[in-house]
Amino acid sequence: MRMRPAITLTAFGLLLAGYPAAAQTPPDENQWDISKIDVSKLPPASAQQGVTFEKDVLPLLKASCVRCHGEQRAKENLRLDSLEAVLKGGKDGKMVVAGDSKQSLLVAAAAQIDDKIAMPPKRRPRGGPPAGSPANGGQPPAQPGGQDGGPGRGGPPPKPLTAEQVGLIRAWIDQGAK
Repeated sequence: MRMRPAITLTAFGLLLAGYPAAAQTPPDENQWDISKIDVSKLPPASAQQGVTFEKDVLPLLKASCVRCHGEQRAKENLRLDSLEAVLKGGKDGKMVVAGDSKQSLLVAAAAQIDDKIAMPPKRRPRGGPPAGSPANGGQPPAQPGGQDGGPGRGGPPPKPLTAEQVGLIRAWIDQGAK
Protein backbone atom coordinates (compact mmCIF):
# COMPACT_ATOMS: atom_id res chain seq x y z
CA MET A 1 0.00 0.00 0.00
CA ARG A 2 2.91 2.35 0.43
CA MET A 3 3.61 2.22 -3.30
CA ARG A 4 0.32 3.90 -4.10
CA PRO A 5 1.18 7.19 -2.30
CA ALA A 6 4.60 7.20 -3.98
CA ILE A 7 2.96 6.75 -7.38
CA THR A 8 0.50 9.51 -6.56
CA LEU A 9 3.31 11.84 -5.53
CA THR A 10 5.23 11.00 -8.70
CA ALA A 11 2.16 11.68 -10.82
CA PHE A 12 1.55 14.89 -8.89
CA GLY A 13 5.15 15.93 -9.52
CA LEU A 14 4.72 15.30 -13.24
CA LEU A 15 1.49 17.30 -13.17
CA LEU A 16 3.33 20.25 -11.63
CA ALA A 17 6.05 19.90 -14.25
CA GLY A 18 3.46 20.12 -17.02
CA TYR A 19 3.90 16.64 -18.45
CA PRO A 20 0.32 15.30 -18.31
CA ALA A 21 -1.01 17.79 -20.84
CA ALA A 22 1.12 16.19 -23.53
CA ALA A 23 1.09 12.65 -22.13
CA GLN A 24 -2.60 12.27 -21.33
CA THR A 25 -4.32 14.45 -23.92
CA PRO A 26 -4.13 12.98 -27.41
CA PRO A 27 -4.02 15.54 -30.22
CA ASP A 28 -7.41 16.55 -31.57
CA GLU A 29 -7.79 14.81 -34.91
CA ASN A 30 -10.24 17.51 -36.03
CA GLN A 31 -7.89 20.39 -35.27
CA TRP A 32 -6.58 22.07 -38.36
CA ASP A 33 -2.91 21.57 -39.12
CA ILE A 34 -1.47 23.87 -41.78
CA SER A 35 1.50 21.51 -42.29
CA LYS A 36 -0.89 18.95 -43.77
CA ILE A 37 -2.26 21.36 -46.37
CA ASP A 38 -0.73 21.92 -49.81
CA VAL A 39 -0.33 25.70 -49.64
CA SER A 40 1.16 25.73 -53.14
CA LYS A 41 -2.47 25.65 -54.32
CA LEU A 42 -3.24 29.03 -52.70
CA PRO A 43 -4.09 31.87 -55.06
CA PRO A 44 -1.35 34.50 -55.19
CA ALA A 45 -1.43 37.44 -52.81
CA SER A 46 -2.80 40.65 -54.27
CA ALA A 47 -0.27 43.30 -55.29
CA GLN A 48 -2.49 45.98 -53.70
CA GLN A 49 -0.65 48.00 -51.06
CA GLY A 50 -2.09 49.49 -47.87
CA VAL A 51 -4.69 46.75 -47.41
CA THR A 52 -6.60 47.21 -44.14
CA PHE A 53 -8.95 45.00 -42.21
CA GLU A 54 -11.78 47.53 -41.90
CA LYS A 55 -11.75 48.75 -45.49
CA ASP A 56 -10.76 45.66 -47.48
CA VAL A 57 -11.08 42.43 -45.47
CA LEU A 58 -14.07 42.93 -43.15
CA PRO A 59 -16.56 43.40 -46.03
CA LEU A 60 -15.43 40.06 -47.50
CA LEU A 61 -15.77 38.28 -44.16
CA LYS A 62 -19.20 39.86 -43.54
CA ALA A 63 -20.44 38.60 -46.89
CA SER A 64 -19.17 35.06 -46.55
CA CYS A 65 -18.18 34.19 -42.97
CA VAL A 66 -19.89 36.24 -40.26
CA ARG A 67 -23.20 34.40 -40.49
CA CYS A 68 -21.50 31.47 -38.77
CA HIS A 69 -18.57 33.27 -37.16
CA GLY A 70 -20.06 36.48 -35.80
CA GLU A 71 -21.47 37.99 -32.64
CA GLN A 72 -24.77 36.09 -32.84
CA ARG A 73 -23.11 32.76 -33.55
CA ALA A 74 -19.45 31.89 -33.15
CA LYS A 75 -18.95 28.35 -34.43
CA GLU A 76 -15.86 26.73 -32.93
CA ASN A 77 -15.49 29.87 -30.76
CA LEU A 78 -14.25 31.70 -33.84
CA ARG A 79 -15.47 35.19 -34.59
CA LEU A 80 -14.51 36.98 -37.77
CA ASP A 81 -16.43 40.22 -37.25
CA SER A 82 -13.63 42.34 -35.77
CA LEU A 83 -9.88 42.66 -36.11
CA GLU A 84 -9.35 41.66 -32.49
CA ALA A 85 -11.49 38.53 -32.86
CA VAL A 86 -9.79 37.43 -36.08
CA LEU A 87 -6.35 37.82 -34.55
CA LYS A 88 -7.45 35.97 -31.39
CA GLY A 89 -8.57 32.88 -33.29
CA GLY A 90 -10.89 30.19 -32.00
CA LYS A 91 -11.09 26.61 -30.81
CA ASP A 92 -8.47 25.52 -33.34
CA GLY A 93 -6.06 28.27 -32.31
CA LYS A 94 -4.81 31.25 -34.23
CA MET A 95 -6.18 31.63 -37.73
CA VAL A 96 -3.83 34.41 -38.83
CA VAL A 97 -0.05 34.51 -38.69
CA ALA A 98 0.69 38.18 -39.27
CA GLY A 99 3.26 38.56 -42.03
CA ASP A 100 2.85 34.98 -43.34
CA SER A 101 -0.35 34.22 -45.21
CA LYS A 102 0.90 30.76 -46.23
CA GLN A 103 0.88 29.77 -42.54
CA SER A 104 -2.56 31.29 -41.88
CA LEU A 105 -5.42 28.82 -41.60
CA LEU A 106 -7.90 31.57 -42.48
CA VAL A 107 -6.40 31.78 -45.96
CA ALA A 108 -6.35 28.00 -46.50
CA ALA A 109 -9.97 27.71 -45.36
CA ALA A 110 -11.19 30.64 -47.48
CA ALA A 111 -9.28 29.37 -50.53
CA GLN A 112 -11.04 26.00 -50.16
CA ILE A 113 -7.90 24.10 -51.14
CA ASP A 114 -8.71 21.26 -48.74
CA ASP A 115 -12.25 19.88 -48.45
CA LYS A 116 -11.84 19.18 -44.72
CA ILE A 117 -11.31 22.82 -43.84
CA ALA A 118 -13.04 24.60 -46.74
CA MET A 119 -15.06 27.60 -45.55
CA PRO A 120 -17.81 28.05 -46.21
CA PRO A 121 -18.08 24.26 -46.24
CA LYS A 122 -18.48 22.78 -49.67
CA ARG A 123 -22.04 21.62 -50.15
CA ARG A 124 -22.54 17.89 -50.17
CA PRO A 125 -24.57 16.32 -52.93
CA ARG A 126 -27.90 14.80 -51.99
CA GLY A 127 -27.59 11.22 -50.85
CA GLY A 128 -24.24 11.91 -49.16
CA PRO A 129 -23.20 10.47 -45.82
CA PRO A 130 -25.82 10.51 -43.07
CA ALA A 131 -25.96 13.40 -40.63
CA GLY A 132 -23.35 13.17 -37.93
CA SER A 133 -21.41 10.35 -39.58
CA PRO A 134 -17.61 10.30 -39.41
CA ALA A 135 -17.57 10.46 -43.21
CA ASN A 136 -18.79 14.04 -43.08
CA GLY A 137 -16.91 15.14 -39.98
CA GLY A 138 -19.95 14.71 -37.73
CA GLN A 139 -21.78 17.57 -39.41
CA PRO A 140 -25.39 17.43 -40.58
CA PRO A 141 -25.87 17.50 -44.35
CA ALA A 142 -26.48 20.88 -45.97
CA GLN A 143 -30.17 21.70 -46.27
CA PRO A 144 -31.99 23.99 -48.65
CA GLY A 145 -33.26 27.26 -47.22
CA GLY A 146 -30.38 27.91 -44.87
CA GLN A 147 -26.64 27.79 -44.98
CA ASP A 148 -26.64 24.94 -42.49
CA GLY A 149 -30.29 24.02 -42.37
CA GLY A 150 -30.82 25.77 -39.05
CA PRO A 151 -34.08 27.58 -38.35
CA GLY A 152 -34.09 31.33 -38.54
CA ARG A 153 -31.02 31.47 -40.75
CA GLY A 154 -32.79 31.35 -44.07
CA GLY A 155 -31.53 32.51 -47.38
CA PRO A 156 -28.97 31.06 -49.71
CA PRO A 157 -25.74 29.68 -48.33
CA PRO A 158 -22.79 32.08 -48.34
CA LYS A 159 -20.72 32.06 -51.49
CA PRO A 160 -17.08 31.07 -51.28
CA LEU A 161 -14.56 33.84 -51.74
CA THR A 162 -13.03 34.25 -55.18
CA ALA A 163 -9.32 33.76 -55.82
CA GLU A 164 -8.96 37.56 -56.02
CA GLN A 165 -10.67 38.02 -52.65
CA VAL A 166 -8.46 35.36 -51.03
CA GLY A 167 -5.48 37.15 -52.60
CA LEU A 168 -6.59 40.37 -50.93
CA ILE A 169 -6.77 38.62 -47.54
CA ARG A 170 -3.31 37.21 -48.20
CA ALA A 171 -2.00 40.69 -48.96
CA TRP A 172 -3.54 42.02 -45.72
CA ILE A 173 -1.88 39.25 -43.69
CA ASP A 174 1.47 39.57 -45.49
CA GLN A 175 1.40 43.33 -44.86
CA GLY A 176 1.13 42.74 -41.11
CA ALA A 177 -2.60 42.02 -40.57
CA LYS A 178 -3.46 45.50 -39.30
